[in-house]
Amino acid sequence: MSATPLRRGLSFALGWLADRGIPRPLRAPIFRTYARAYEVNLSEVRLPLEEHPSMGAFFVRRLVDGARPFPSDARVFPSPCDGTVQSIDRIERDTILQAKGRPYSVRELLGPVGSDIALDGGHAWTIYLSPRDYHRVHTPVAGSLVEAVWLPGARYSVAPKVLAARPKVFSINERCVMRIETARGPLFYVMVGALNVGRIKVVGVEQASSGRLASPRALALGEELARFEMGSTVILVVPPGGPLPASELAPGKSLRMGESIGSWPR
Repeated sequence: MSATPLRRGLSFALGWLADRGIPRPLRAPIFRTYARAYEVNLSEVRLPLEEHPSMGAFFVRRLVDGARPFPSDARVFPSPCDGTVQSIDRIERDTILQAKGRPYSVRELLGPVGSDIALDGGHAWTIYLSPRDYHRVHTPVAGSLVEAVWLPGARYSVAPKVLAARPKVFSINERCVMRIETARGPLFYVMVGALNVGRIKVVGVEQASSGRLASPRALALGEELARFEMGSTVILVVPPGGPLPASELAPGKSLRMGESIGSWPR
């Protein structure tokens, strides 16, 4: 399902506005107002506020070193991003849950990526990124990015209240699906576009090169993988034998990138 012309036009318009340059004297006041509205912690922002030339640049702001440390314990499986836990699911009969018990197909979600891997018995973490969150996604384990596929689709809102009423948003919205090979098996990352989110950037990979990478990109633990140029949702899918969700994790829990969301089996 493709995005309607109205939704696509709205997304492009908002993207255009986000990229408009802000006069330097106005930048700090505008970004402080944004921070108050969305509870953004400005002490974590790496650059002075006036060094962000647009709202789009501030949205993908970088953080000071050490703001999101990754654990040194190799058994811990850390969150790849900031956000709020929306669901944690065991994959059964090709099904995971979107919200309020609404099922959708993990195969539809991933498209052609991972068709060679049995996923039943694995797990999926769904994490919603709000306007206050850090919008860069990093890798929670060392490995190699071998595939990045952009899938066209709709641009429905992914706000939790909307998901409760509209089925299968994640598997029909525009999205980028990535496969990372690790020493313990593959991991799949799905970055889901939303109503006003038409730009998902993968570091070192152009959307025009969608598919298998000619040269896999080596990734160290905690290295930046991709970013949303507005807010949306990350779904992390692992096959059986991969990490298991942390018992204390529950829908509604706020996460910071690097915080434990599970552990590798011994």
